[in-house]
Amino acid sequence: MTKLPKNVRIGRNGRVGILKKVPRDLWEHPQYKDRSKVIERSTGAINVTEGVKIARAMLEDLEQEFASARSELPVIAHASDQQGIGPQAEKSPPQEPEAKALEDNACKEEPRPAPRRREADITRRDILDAAMEEFAAKGLSGARVDAIAAKTRTTKPMIYYHFGSKEKLYAAVMEEAYGGVRSKEQGLHLDALPPEEAMRRLVEVTFDHHAEHPEYVRLVSVENIEMGRHITGRQSLIERNAIAIQTVSDLLKRGVEAGIFRADINPWHLHFLISSFCFMRVSNRYSWRAVFDMDLWDEADIPAQREMIVETILRYVKP
Repeated sequence: MTKLPKNVRIGRNGRVGILKKVPRDLWEHPQYKDRSKVIERSTGAINVTEGVKIARAMLEDLEQEFASARSELPVIAHASDQQGIGPQAEKSPPQEPEAKALEDNACKEEPRPAPRRREADITRRDILDAAMEEFAAKGLSGARVDAIAAKTRTTKPMIYYHFGSKEKLYAAVMEEAYGGVRSKEQGLHLDALPPEEAMRRLVEVTFDHHAEHPEYVRLVSVENIEMGRHITGRQSLIERNAIAIQTVSDLLKRGVEAGIFRADINPWHLHFLISSFCFMRVSNRYSWRAVFDMDLWDEADIPAQREMIVETILRYVKP
């Protein structure tokens, strides 16, 4: 059998993985304190040649992780001293002016991500884009990780390394999909606009985003078939969508204070009203055409639909 590189192992399930000790100088770092001092991770690969290649990349990433944690130690120690906790730090001897200037200049430099970290971020982005296309087209059950890997510059085991499983990748894609519309809303800077103009802009952008991203609509439809089980309890998703409701709530409040919106509107209901129209014209396009022989995406009719939902919302919020 081929001798494996240092820190590379083959697990009981036959898959290649890594087994590496946490350096002693990092044992008190919050990331590793009170945890096992040995890190064990699987590449997901059974083929030794492919697994070793992935394992080496994982070990390089781990070294970057250690380096990043090590750079935080002085900051953590300083914070502990400031709060009166942790061991008393030894006082450093006074620095020469030249040395002090060099240190100050070094602190001012913006940290640059390591090449391995940048490469990992690019790979992750590549996987998410391909996975969104695959899940939107075939749903969770029909999508195949092999097909996702084929659309990227990576491999199936590397996808499992980054996301753990197909279900976890799907959950990450769902979070990405929701994040797109939320980021679009946050970029509108509605506070800078008068309330009525801001409301119009919010509705228009919601309409346009759903029309431009039918994959988002399909993914949400799939997740409802799955009864929401892959996004339930994801705190980051909850927090991000709570901001959407807060945006509507703040806008309503400004309109009420200006005397142009009525005060009895539930922000959740208003968000639902806007989203439902924008969502349904995408989700029900084909069934609507089959039943009514009308294409909701007829370019000649789209401006009228867009203005209709804007006018509906503006009339609804007025006293």
